[in-house]
Amino acid sequence: MVLKTRDKFIEVARQLFARKGVENTTMNDIASASEKGRRTIYTYFKSKRDIFNAVIERETDQLLARLRIIVAKPISPEEKLREYVDCRFETMREIVSRNGSLRAGFFRDVRKVDRARKIISKREIALLEEILREGVEQGCFRIEHCNHMAIMITHAINGLDVPYIRDNLTEEGIDKERLKIYMSHLILNGIIRHR
Repeated sequence: MVLKTRDKFIEVARQLFARKGVENTTMNDIASASEKGRRTIYTYFKSKRDIFNAVIERETDQLLARLRIIVAKPISPEEKLREYVDCRFETMREIVSRNGSLRAGFFRDVRKVDRARKIISKREIALLEEILREGVEQGCFRIEHCNHMAIMITHAINGLDVPYIRDNLTEEGIDKERLKIYMSHLILNGIIRHR
């Protein structure tokens, strides 16, 4: 019952944030739409920021689940890295576009974007590091510090989220598919062991 109530608050908040925007949604709105009292919502969440973070975490859980599937595949580390990059960009685009007004607020507030990324970045880095270590162990990649490289790659991909989602690079002749290919090539050419 406790988890169901918390889950309901998160889903209702997500829908309200998507429709009205985070700034225009109150804790009262969330409680009312959940058919619960305002005091009940504060049993689970201290603030609107707390519930916003829970919404972002829930949304990004699906990204992490997809990335875990790629990490577990019986394919080469190079192919895992290519699939990882492709999946990462596409899933983030899906998450952001599914969330309507939340998307607009997300793009306007850099601090909000950074807070949301902190929730998921450590997990993304760990998954990416797993691929990189596998590549080093198999002799495919030449990397001295897998953790540092995973951090750098994750932040490089994060930096391209907005241009990818908004398709801003088409005017430069770089469509979404080309961007994913270029990013994969950039990463792989930097770490692949040349024979």
